[in-house]
Amino acid sequence: MARLRLPSVFTTPLRWNRRATLYAALAVLTVVFVSLIVSSGHWLRARRIDLTADRLYTLSPGTVQIVDGLQRPIRLTLYFSEHATRDLPKLRSYEQRVRDMLQEIAARSHGHVQLAVVDPVPYSDDEASAEGAGLTPASGGSNGERVFFGLAGSALSASADGEAAEGAAPERTLAIPFFDPSREPFLEYDIAKLLYELNQSSKPHIGVISSLPVEGNPVLGEQPWVALQQLAQLFEVKTIDPDRLKQVGADIRVLLLIHPKHLPADALYAIDQYVLRGGHLVVFVDPDAELDDSPGDPASGTLPDHSSDLPRLFAAWGVRYDPHEVVLDRAHALTIELNGNNVSHPAMLGLDAQQLNHADVVTASLQRIDLSTAGHFDLAPNATTRLVPLLQSSFDAEAVPAVRVLQASDNPALLLQDYKPDNTNYVFAARLRGSFRSAFPERANLPGHLAQSAAGDEVILVADTDLLSDRLWVEPQTILGQTMMRPFANNGEFVGNLVDNLSGSSALLSVRGRSTSQRPFTRVEALRNVADQKFLQKEQELERELAETRQRLEELQPGKGGGHAGSIGTEQRREIEQFRQRQLAINKELRDVQHQLNAEIDALGLRLKVINIVLVPALVALLGLLYGWRRTRRNRRRP
Repeated sequence: MARLRLPSVFTTPLRWNRRATLYAALAVLTVVFVSLIVSSGHWLRARRIDLTADRLYTLSPGTVQIVDGLQRPIRLTLYFSEHATRDLPKLRSYEQRVRDMLQEIAARSHGHVQLAVVDPVPYSDDEASAEGAGLTPASGGSNGERVFFGLAGSALSASADGEAAEGAAPERTLAIPFFDPSREPFLEYDIAKLLYELNQSSKPHIGVISSLPVEGNPVLGEQPWVALQQLAQLFEVKTIDPDRLKQVGADIRVLLLIHPKHLPADALYAIDQYVLRGGHLVVFVDPDAELDDSPGDPASGTLPDHSSDLPRLFAAWGVRYDPHEVVLDRAHALTIELNGNNVSHPAMLGLDAQQLNHADVVTASLQRIDLSTAGHFDLAPNATTRLVPLLQSSFDAEAVPAVRVLQASDNPALLLQDYKPDNTNYVFAARLRGSFRSAFPERANLPGHLAQSAAGDEVILVADTDLLSDRLWVEPQTILGQTMMRPFANNGEFVGNLVDNLSGSSALLSVRGRSTSQRPFTRVEALRNVADQKFLQKEQELERELAETRQRLEELQPGKGGGHAGSIGTEQRREIEQFRQRQLAINKELRDVQHQLNAEIDALGLRLKVINIVLVPALVALLGLLYGWRRTRRNRRRP
C-alpha cells in the first residue's frame, strides 16, 4: 500500500513553524533561567545546603541558641588584608572559611548581626581603625606588608523597635585580634564567645574562696596575685568567706576554690549544691602549697601540713586524689638556682605543648605551663563520671610521698636517686564530666535539696595551687621607668581561659572543637605509605651494608686498627679499593631507591592530574557527542 506524502508546499512551513517555536521556547527559558539566577541571590541568601562531610558550614545548636538569643544589635567588622596576602593562598582560603561562617551567622540573626568586610590597606583610616579595635597585625605579607586578619565586634544601642539607634556610639567593643589557622577547630567557639560577651550588659561575677593570700594584703602593700589581677579586668571578682557561707549566689558564674583547708560543713554543702544546680566550679588542691604559711607543731617536731583536699566531695564524684603524693617528672624538670648553683628539680615542672590537651579550647593555644610539687587525679573504680585531661605528665614520671620532696628541699638531686618511672601519664588538671551525686544525703529533708545534677555537668580539677603564684610564670621588668610583669609561661592564660570558658552559657560550653576545612588526600597518603614500606626494607639492608663497609675501611686504613703507615701491602690496597667501590655503589643504590620512591609518588600525582584534567572532561565531552550523534540520527529517520 502506497504511503501518502504531503506536498513540499505544506512541509516547509510546518518545519519552519516548529523551528521557530523551538527557538522561541529556548529564548523564553533563557530569560526565565537568568532571572531565577539573579533573583535567587537575594531570595535564597539564607538558604544554603552544607554538603561537606563534617558539616563544617552548619552552625552547632549552641551557636544557634546564642544567635537567636541576641537582645541588642551587633556590628561585626572582618578586617582582612587582601593585597598583603596575595602570595599566601592558605591564609586566603581560611579567610573564605571565616567569612562563610560569619555570613551564616548574619543570615541566621534576622538582622541583629550586621557584617562588614574591610581591607585595611597600609596608611589608611581602615588600618588605623583595625589597630584601634584591638587587632594584632602579623608580619610576612607581600613586600613586607603587615597582615590584618581579625574580627572587631561592637554592641550597639537599640531603639524602641529593636533596631540599632542612628548614630549611637557602641556600648561595648571586643575583638578577635587574629584568626590563627591553627585554631580552626575552635573557630565557631571563638566567634560564638565574642557574640555572647557582646550581648552581656555587665561583667560576669566570679567567686573566690581561698586559704592563700591571692588577694594580697593592702595593709602590707602587697598586691593581688597577677592571675587574679587579670581576672579582675574581665570579671567582677567577689571574695567569699567560707565561715559564713550558707549558699552560693545565683549570680556567681564561676566559683574558684583555691587550696581548701578545714572548710565548715555548711560551706561544703553550699558548694555541693552549687555544683548540682549546674554551677561552674574550679578546684585547686595541692599536696604542698609553697605559699601556705601554716606553721607546724614545734613540740612534736612534725613538719607543717601544706596540703589541701576535698575528700567528701571527691568521694561523691568518683575522684581519687592523694594529698600526700607528689609527681616527679625528670623529663620536664625545671632548672632552678639553689645556693648559687643551677640544679634540676624534678618536682618543679615545665610542661610543654606535648603535655597539654590541644583538642580542648582552654589549652589549645598554650605552649608552656609551670607547676611545682603537683599532685594527680584519677577515677575511682565505681565512678560514673569521666575525666578529660588538660595537663598531664610524660611517661617518665614517678609519684612519691610529699614528705620526701620536703626533705630534699635543700638538695633536689636526692629525688633522682633510685628514680623508677611508673610509665603513666599522671593527670595534673582535667575536666570532670557526668552526673554528680550529693555528698550530703543526710540533708535530703532540707528545702531545695538536690540529690543529683543533670547529665553533662562538669567540674574543673587542678592538682596544684603554685601555678597561680607569680614566681612560676611572671617576672618584673622595668620599661620607661614603669615596672611591668613579663610572662615567661602561660599559667595566667590557662586560668583566664578556664574562667572565660566556664563563665559562658551552657550553649557556649556546648560548642566544641570541630574538624578543619583542610582535608588530607587519604588515598595519596595510603599509596605513599605502601611505597614507603615497599622500599624501607631495601634501604635498611643497604644502610647496614654501608655501615659495615665503612667500618672495614677504617680498619684497613694505615695508622688505624693496629696498622702502621707504610706497612700496607698490595692485597690490602686492592681490598681497600674494592670496599671504596662498594661504598660508592651502595650510595648510588640508596639514591636510586629514593629516586624510585619519588618517581612513584610523582607518577601518582601525574595520574591524578590526567584523570582530573584530561580524562574526566574528555569522558563528559564524549558522552555529550554520543548523545548528540544519536539524537541527530533519530531526527534524520523521522519523516
